[in-house]
Amino acid sequence: MRFIFLTILVAILVVFLNPVAPYWVVMIGIAVLGALIAPNGFGGFMGGGLGMGLTWLGQCIYLAINTNSPLPDRMGELMGLGSGMTLVAVTAVLGFLLGAFSGWAGVLFRNLLQHTPENVYRG
Repeated sequence: MRFIFLTILVAILVVFLNPVAPYWVVMIGIAVLGALIAPNGFGGFMGGGLGMGLTWLGQCIYLAINTNSPLPDRMGELMGLGSGMTLVAVTAVLGFLLGAFSGWAGVLFRNLLQHTPENVYRG
């Protein structure tokens, strides 16, 4: 449940914060969300990654369809990727990796600060 909650909150954060802030501010926000929601490590990794990657993919496809611009195709050709859809896929993978490592960093930071009791019988 925390994984789904983190994914939805990351997607909302990316949609509203990405147009006004650089990507690294969004990454810090994802890490803070990962620390506050506190899923396990894999849940933080996948939640942050899916939230940011799918949102970047959706925004790229929306802008390409809405504007009907030849810019993605031209940039794909310029970068040697072929078509603009390949560039969109590369953008989605990059967004996934940035979000995933941000979410994982937030979970690991929370685990670093949590106090674990010592000398407690755990029978």
